[in-house]
Amino acid sequence: MRWTVVVPLKPLARAKSRLADTAADGLRPGLALAFAQDTVAAVLACAAVLDVAVVTDDVLAGRELAALGARVVPDEPGGGLNAALAHATAVVRSRSPESPVAALNADLPALRPTELARVLDTAAEFPRSFLPDAAAIGTTLLAASPGRELLPAFGTDSRARHRASGAVEIGLDAVDSVRQDVDTGADLRAALALGVGPRTAAVAAHLLLPGPPGR
Repeated sequence: MRWTVVVPLKPLARAKSRLADTAADGLRPGLALAFAQDTVAAVLACAAVLDVAVVTDDVLAGRELAALGARVVPDEPGGGLNAALAHATAVVRSRSPESPVAALNADLPALRPTELARVLDTAAEFPRSFLPDAAAIGTTLLAASPGRELLPAFGTDSRARHRASGAVEIGLDAVDSVRQDVDTGADLRAALALGVGPRTAAVAAHLLLPGPPGR
């Protein structure tokens, strides 16, 4: 089974507001784009992935991610993350009705293709499944097998919401790169410790990152 991965990305000017203590306003859009570029590049390098659809209305992000090989789907509903994912999934399946689909966060700059492949191979065993984030509160990946609706419930406490919706929680070990999304400076430091992609590394070199806890 090879997957279509849907990656939602909000306009770069509004992205990563919680990194205000780490990145100046002028750097945050570039950092968000770097996250997305490294994420998409890793997804495209994953053996379990057939293609990538990025849902965004950001012209720059769309152009840069299309250059990597992603398909860009406009965020026509304009109704937030879950509406964007539902729309993109419908577009994907209008072309490939039996395609397994996985929604993946755009802020996984340490993503490793082999770890993503392990998660997707496990997801193939269930009608719907999800992977919780590193904080064990949110969700970084939500998957639906052929013929099943994605039913995204991202947002506050999405781990609990996806579990309540009937999705199976994926409990794999050693897939930290698929769980480490980046919302805060501490998250970015954790991602850097795992080893981020080249675009994120280049932008992060200009940032003042928080030190380890206790210092």
